[in-house]
Amino acid sequence: MAPDTPTNRSGPAAGFSPGLILAFVCMGQFMVFTDVSIVNLALPSIQDSLGMTDVSLGYIVTAYATVLGGFLLLGGRLADTFGRRRMLQIGFTVFALASLTSGLADSSTVLIISRAVQGFGASLITPAALSILTNTFPEGAERNKALGIWGSLAGIASIVGVILGGVLSNGPGWEWIFWINVPIGAAAVLLAPRLVPESRAEGAKGRFDTPGAVTLTAALLLLIFTLGEATHQGWGSARTVGGLIGAAVLLVAFITIELKVKSPMMPPSIFRLRTMRVANISAVMVFGTFSALFFFASLFMQQVYGYSPLKAGFAYVPLAFCVAAGAGVASGLTAKFSARVLVMAGLVLAITGLLLLWQAPVDGSYAMNLLPPFILLGLGCGMVFVTLQIAAFVGVSDEHAGVGAGLINTSQEAGGALGLAVIATIAYNGMTSEMAATNGKPELITEVQAAANQDAFLSAAVAGLVALLVVAFLMPRGKHQEPGTPAAVPAQDNLAPAPVEK
Repeated sequence: MAPDTPTNRSGPAAGFSPGLILAFVCMGQFMVFTDVSIVNLALPSIQDSLGMTDVSLGYIVTAYATVLGGFLLLGGRLADTFGRRRMLQIGFTVFALASLTSGLADSSTVLIISRAVQGFGASLITPAALSILTNTFPEGAERNKALGIWGSLAGIASIVGVILGGVLSNGPGWEWIFWINVPIGAAAVLLAPRLVPESRAEGAKGRFDTPGAVTLTAALLLLIFTLGEATHQGWGSARTVGGLIGAAVLLVAFITIELKVKSPMMPPSIFRLRTMRVANISAVMVFGTFSALFFFASLFMQQVYGYSPLKAGFAYVPLAFCVAAGAGVASGLTAKFSARVLVMAGLVLAITGLLLLWQAPVDGSYAMNLLPPFILLGLGCGMVFVTLQIAAFVGVSDEHAGVGAGLINTSQEAGGALGLAVIATIAYNGMTSEMAATNGKPELITEVQAAANQDAFLSAAVAGLVALLVVAFLMPRGKHQEPGTPAAVPAQDNLAPAPVEK
């Protein structure tokens, strides 16, 4: 077993294979992202089995996503402080045990609590795995290729989760969408010491910003939960407004704490890195766009085109392949083009795909009206995911790798919740009265549902356009050096500057 030695430079540890390390951490990330979507097609079966209401059914999804997003930054700081491999093993243990209790749940309360605990385990796995990856591969071409593989998993795993959820719930039963994680998690805990070296931030042992951790985690949990509930509660409700005000107060308190403590959970200096800063801002908007896309595309196929849940899941297969292709293209071009160019190209493809979905007719076909936009969206999604992951680590020192990993993943989760909440509010505005006016006629109901979904696609395209403008005007052009980069060492390109001085 490798000793717990601090590291402050990237590169594979002696005795460990970079390829095996990459495969191991990507396996963990794939499991985490699969469980975001795997429950979607199993919800009807779970509802029948446990007698759950429609309201409580939604918490099976939001409990996992909310806790995952709320604890990511804390998980990253814990990994930097107490050891990244150690946090990875703890995360796998928690995730596997929560998956076991989720499958054994005999009531909605037990299932929802288990899903929340599962989300906490995932929040320890993701930043620890990503910081291990960035510490294993030096900044430049090697890291870009590794992050290309990592970034492609977000889109692919989400789609695989939808398909796998339908297959398992229609086959052995919905319990197996959770139980499948148990042997994987147990094997990961046992194999981690043999495959992954231990590392932590230099000088971080014994110092931890508890007030900052508690304040920020509470703020993120409240914000993500409030945004997720805004669709049902309404943006003007006391619950939504109060939640947003409370989150803002907690965030201000967190910033105040970070400016005063000696060992801040999120060092303010990390925000001096321009490319990283813009990458996180862009990730909020981009993941809001794609979160709404997958949600409403699933509804559109089932409500308007009459697809079964399983057929809708398999309809995403070409999109999954295109995500992988887009990720491969992006990771291969990072040595030739700046992050700005690649993200803009990916967003143009995605926006075009969303506009095509907006124009999809009620009586359309998969080959003519869904497949072309899915191809464009997959390619764009893969390119953007990978490039933003790479850009989010430009100039980030190894001792802050966990913070950087937690920050980009938090941006993704918060962006997904915000985007879905805002776009769903726009799409469903006035829908209740319109449905009442149909008098239960199926063809009129389909028209109303189609209009709501098409409004969502147009709103997502507008959100993508805003993200495109942010990247075009704020992300650095071409080759540059981040603050603190030694002037004597030339940066390779926008995605791979010379190491930041420590």
